[in-house]
Amino acid sequence: MTDKQQNLITPDDEHNRKLVDNVHPQDWVNPAPASRYHLVVIGAGTAGLVSAAGAAGLGAKVALIERQLMGGDCLNVGCVPSKGIIAAARAWHAARQAHDFGGPVTSDPGNFGAAMTRMRRIRADISPHDSAARFRDLGIDVFIGAGCFTGSNQIEVDGKQLSFRRAVIATGARASTPMIPGLENVTYLTNETIFTLTKLPSRLGIIGAGPIGSEMSQAFARLGSCVSLFEMTGHVLPREDLDAAEIVQKSMEADGIDLQLATNVIRVEQDGTKISVHFERLGEIYVQTFDQLLVTVGRAPNTENLGLEAAGIECGPEGVTINDRLQTTNSKVFACGDVASAHKFTHVADAQARIVIKNALFFGRSHSSELVVPWCTHTSPEIAHVGLYEQDALDLGYKVDTLTVPFSEVDRALLEGEEDGFLRVHLKKGSDRILGATMVAAHAGDMIGELCLAITARVGLAKIAATIHPYPTQAEVIKKAADKWRRTKLTPTVKQLFEFWFRIFS
Repeated sequence: MTDKQQNLITPDDEHNRKLVDNVHPQDWVNPAPASRYHLVVIGAGTAGLVSAAGAAGLGAKVALIERQLMGGDCLNVGCVPSKGIIAAARAWHAARQAHDFGGPVTSDPGNFGAAMTRMRRIRADISPHDSAARFRDLGIDVFIGAGCFTGSNQIEVDGKQLSFRRAVIATGARASTPMIPGLENVTYLTNETIFTLTKLPSRLGIIGAGPIGSEMSQAFARLGSCVSLFEMTGHVLPREDLDAAEIVQKSMEADGIDLQLATNVIRVEQDGTKISVHFERLGEIYVQTFDQLLVTVGRAPNTENLGLEAAGIECGPEGVTINDRLQTTNSKVFACGDVASAHKFTHVADAQARIVIKNALFFGRSHSSELVVPWCTHTSPEIAHVGLYEQDALDLGYKVDTLTVPFSEVDRALLEGEEDGFLRVHLKKGSDRILGATMVAAHAGDMIGELCLAITARVGLAKIAATIHPYPTQAEVIKKAADKWRRTKLTPTVKQLFEFWFRIFS
């Protein structure tokens, strides 16, 4: 195991040992290569695993190469551990808020170590799904080692040559290092290392208020850290609509997070175990000191040491160069997931892998641009989005009607004390066709799926309005938006027609 792998799987406990036994087994023996593979996949994160399993399930001869941990970011340092910690933070917060519902008052600080142990246990329990043994049992030749192209149709791993008809690059991305003076001399955390903590930082500094920074700042604040969050723009989650981000921002402030917005971090320093962040705001220089520093600014594609030039594959700062069919500049090689996609989400990697299977192994003409891409930031409340933002739609030449329904109009949200938020739907003007939607709600990520389906299947608000939604649920907000659209059809002319009808019908 490399030093990086060792760092990702600390502490050494039964749960992490179980994880490693599944995703990077020490006693693994690479198989003898087949004479030729229908598909060779480099990278066993979500994109690679779906590509390999899908192709093998259809009868293709497949090889899968992974140099670090199978399961990739999602299992090991991303979706799974982060949502485990967020779940703990929400549970602790709910316990403290129980008195608002007539429940007991609690002042117990909680056990951070126990919360992290729970996360590691669940991650280990999930890991067999992504294990080397499972994929071997699917009929796939699994190679643990670094894969490198040695020609247009050949890859070397562990000193062995693998010939292929088609190949997939699915090597993912990693946390990028921002150009902050002094950072190279500081022991700082990223999304790849924060889940190795066993002791709660008393003071935690976080640079970057995008999704990861916002999620972790709120989670650690609720778990008991004093958190300061530094962001260059004027509000958190700068990619989202301002009023949506402001709702989350107010929630973060209520959790006690020190939001240092519209600031520029000019340097960082470390003295022993303490890390100082020097930052500028409105011409003034300030300094804050922390026990730990988390840096969450950007992602960098893993394109190094792959021998791309030997295979005639171009790449740039944003990753491997691909066309809309996910084909690289070598027509035999495709790329999907974070190494090539602008949308660095697990579910997008999964969807792109399915496109690759069709296009690489058959005569598919599927296009990545046809995907309807949702995403969710798991703060409290969550922000979920699918399709176009209003400005995106306008830039594409659409005229837009926009409907907004606040959750304060949804009975279930009021009863659960979760009325902060809204659903906003953008429609093609004069029609019920949904172009995009944003939802801010406690469970926005779970509820946005109905609108994802509607956009993908071209189901308009008229059919949603005609669909019975269970009451009382928070998802009823979608029906309310549909009813609100239907009421816009009641124009003065239509009202006059109804008045005429009821006069003759009386």
